Amino acid sequence: MTPPGKFLRSGKVKDIYELDDRHLLFHFTDRVSAYDVILPSKIPRKGEVLCRLGAYLFETLGVPHHMVRLEGEDMMVVKKMDMIMVECVVRGYLYGSLMERFAKGEVTLPVEKVMAARLPQPYFDPTTKSDVKDEPVTESDILTQGRATPEELKAIKDTSLVVYKLLGDRAARQGFVLADIKLEFGRNGGDILLGDSIGPDEFRMWPESSYAPGKTQESFDKQPIRDWLSSQGYKAKLDQALKSGGAVPSPPELPEWLVEETSRRYATVYQSLSGKTL
Repeated sequence: MTPPGKFLRSGKVKDIYELDDRHLLFHFTDRVSAYDVILPSKIPRKGEVLCRLGAYLFETLGVPHHMVRLEGEDMMVVKKMDMIMVECVVRGYLYGSLMERFAKGEVTLPVEKVMAARLPQPYFDPTTKSDVKDEPVTESDILTQGRATPEELKAIKDTSLVVYKLLGDRAARQGFVLADIKLEFGRNGGDILLGDSIGPDEFRMWPESSYAPGKTQESFDKQPIRDWLSSQGYKAKLDQALKSGGAVPSPPELPEWLVEETSRRYATVYQSLSGKTL
């Protein structure tokens, strides 16, 4: 199905169209990104999973959101918003970039330096919102940089923690651990609405049966892709390029087995959290 409306731009995984002065259309593609780089490989049915799961969660979490309706299998009509330029990350476990920053002494946390250790309480860990690379940002900087007012910051922080708790409880009932989640918000009139999407591109989810601190976790999201890229040396090359100001190196094609496994895991997440089949 050809998306209706006027094409505006392509993000890492979504194409965005303007329908009228109040609505946009998101086309969720099968593109995949890692470390803020779009990869040359595509993941079959990934766009459908992100669209359908995002819609299901918007409809059932009980949080004000921007979705209006679905169009086909992988498109969503949403309200236009003035986006708040903050990625609202909530972490329940010491993993990923938080583990790296903690090991370097860049953040202080009341927990031992053990990979995947559970944090005493969910940790609000916001970043900048960028098409290039999201960077950690403090709540103080969010205010001084004018990214949000004090009232807006409290609203998006509180809502992010609520969503993490609600989705974490759902995941636990299906035998999964919700390690972290990234959410986006925007202004619509006088309201603050949950926006973008909610799916395996925005969270890490681990099988509870295999979870154990001190090791890399089996992950039902795109973490296996990140891990494979790291094992191939791409993450190190990318970090060096960013540090030196050089060009971003071209990412490699993903092996077929990883593409198929990632597609399967995305479908599993959708079916587990929604109780529906594709």
